[in-house]
Amino acid sequence: MTTDLTLDSGTASPTAESGDLTHEVPTGLVWAWRDSWTEAMRHLRIVPRNPDLLIFATIQPIMFVLLFNYVFGGAIGAIPGYDDYTQYLLPGVFAQTVLFGSAFTGIGVAEDMTKGIIDRLRSLPMFQPAVLIGRTVSDIVRNLFTFVVMLVVGLLIGFRFEGGLVNALGATVLLLGFSYAFSWVQALIGLSVKSVEAANSAGFIWMFPLTFISSAFVSTETMPDWLGTIADWNPFTQLTNAARALYNGNDPGSALWISIAWAIGITVVFATLASRKYSRSASR
Repeated sequence: MTTDLTLDSGTASPTAESGDLTHEVPTGLVWAWRDSWTEAMRHLRIVPRNPDLLIFATIQPIMFVLLFNYVFGGAIGAIPGYDDYTQYLLPGVFAQTVLFGSAFTGIGVAEDMTKGIIDRLRSLPMFQPAVLIGRTVSDIVRNLFTFVVMLVVGLLIGFRFEGGLVNALGATVLLLGFSYAFSWVQALIGLSVKSVEAANSAGFIWMFPLTFISSAFVSTETMPDWLGTIADWNPFTQLTNAARALYNGNDPGSALWISIAWAIGITVVFATLASRKYSRSASR
């Protein structure tokens, strides 16, 4: 028995025929959702087979927590408005963790390009943006796992939800939303470079100044004036300030809306650019 899939020209309305039976394949939003979810599951099924990838992705942020809290924390001293440096530090490390986790999107897309998987997927009668949507959604799930591990480590060294559970959930959703936005930046990088190694380097190199020239680890008031101004305009500073305020029960003020606007803007712009790049790209 064979199954043929045909695609109505220009309407993206696939039809499946099998023997005497013919049934319509879902179209529109159902089609997009089904294919995107299938793609996401394709990536998530790989995780249990490569647990070392998840383990090493978790070790790095744990090292940041321990180094800054126990090695640098004493030298940094008190932060205005915070009696405990741990309460100031952890939201910054959470933000850095989910941002660094987005780099896996670029590496994964580059790997699919080098293995010819993109060309095979493009030949199928599927919702084509699902390739990138599925990848970014699966990386959010993986980021959530890393975040939970980080949260447990934070609770063990004394971090507490001073703002209550609802505010903590709000801060977590904000962090993951920002991570999703930067996954699209990484997807564009993965489509633009010629190798997995290049995607790894290009995906990380710009994130270090983005996270360290910010309020993630120290107050921007301790920086030289010109650098402090840059740090204050840094979207990562707005994200960190908003998450820190919510976790500690303070008023996030304009930082909350500015960080939401940044997340939406980055998603729209880079999802558009990555989708256009994908439509023109061929496997290497």
